[in-house]
Amino acid sequence: MSAWTATARQAAKLARLSSSKSTSASSSQAASLIHRRGLAGGGDHHGPPKVNFWEDPLSPSKWKEEHFVIVSATGWGLLFYGGYKFFTGEKKDKKEEVGEASH
Repeated sequence: MSAWTATARQAAKLARLSSSKSTSASSSQAASLIHRRGLAGGGDHHGPPKVNFWEDPLSPSKWKEEHFVIVSATGWGLLFYGGYKFFTGEKKDKKEEVGEASH
């Protein structure tokens, strides 16, 4: 129980000390605690501006990164699907026999 009261006393002392500071000091402290967005900004602003892939389809180096990923994934998907359809295509040895209907 003594550890509990010691912790409570320490918390009360810290609360009194923090409330007794002047308003200007607390506002400057609050300004220093504001979270800055670091690397979460608008992306890399070095070099030429990035464009949509349909604006310059022959220059992938100028495309936006997310457009490059979408176009690349779509291309690989089409390549695999085309290869699958080519190598496992329909068999030509099936013959449909048309029988005469007996009346």
